[in-house]
Amino acid sequence: MADTTELSRAQIRRMKRFDNPWRNPKLIWGAGLILGIVFMGILGRLLWDMELVFTGSAPLKLPPVGFENLRGQAGVAAHPIGTDGAGRDLLSLIIIGAPNSLLVGLLASCIGMSIGIFLGFSAGFLKGRVDDTIRILADVMITIPPLLILVVFQASFGDVSLTMMAVLIACFMWQSPTRLIRAQVLSMRESGYVQMARLSGASTMHIMFREMMPNLVPYLFGSFIANVTTSIVTAVGLEVLGLGPQRIPTLGRTIYEAINSGALIQNLWWWWGIPTILLAVMFVGLLLINLGLDEVSNPRLRKL
Repeated sequence: MADTTELSRAQIRRMKRFDNPWRNPKLIWGAGLILGIVFMGILGRLLWDMELVFTGSAPLKLPPVGFENLRGQAGVAAHPIGTDGAGRDLLSLIIIGAPNSLLVGLLASCIGMSIGIFLGFSAGFLKGRVDDTIRILADVMITIPPLLILVVFQASFGDVSLTMMAVLIACFMWQSPTRLIRAQVLSMRESGYVQMARLSGASTMHIMFREMMPNLVPYLFGSFIANVTTSIVTAVGLEVLGLGPQRIPTLGRTIYEAINSGALIQNLWWWWGIPTILLAVMFVGLLLINLGLDEVSNPRLRKL
């Protein structure tokens, strides 16, 4: 009897989750990981000494608490996850660098998705020459390797800001959303509610962004998260090559400095390892959010 009761309770919880798809465990866990990184950046600036981020503000190459380096130096509580070869506290670098890396991805994705939404809706709904022009432009741009172009550009112009790097990455983030949104709009434009809106005299912009767009919100969120991941990977790739912002801490920049200073050879694993782990946590969080949004937009992926 107890087993039957427990089974019934479990089924009831699953049915409630099915009725409210936004109460998705993957979505909640993923959002928790990303929000944790954001709050770390906010609270860390209030609770930790940010002056330790400057060169020479701490002893060189100290390991995390509980470990020793090759010279026999033990970690100290004043620098709980160690210091780098320039005498900077690694925790301070992480507190500033992790949100900066996430900011680049979010900003580049926002710009790229905004362009993709406008062009995708325009191509799918207006059709004709507008559709042909946008489709050909997207097809041409998607064949261009973005990392190669960005490497050449940033190597030519030198130091850039986080905002400028996000804008440059966004120039290559609109093609895929444009193509996918266009395909969705082409299948929706003949729907009954769209025809009724046309007959009622609604404007083209009203039909596209007030009638059709709300039906694509979960899909657009999923595409946005995928773009954030791609943007962060691109930004980290540029920074590990020594490009991007030179004086602004980011996770990619920290890894570049560790590799460039021989941290792998000197067994300074915390210098490059902790930023890498944090990047992995960020990507896992974004992946879980994306999987959760897939289940929100596609009921067939949900399990009772």
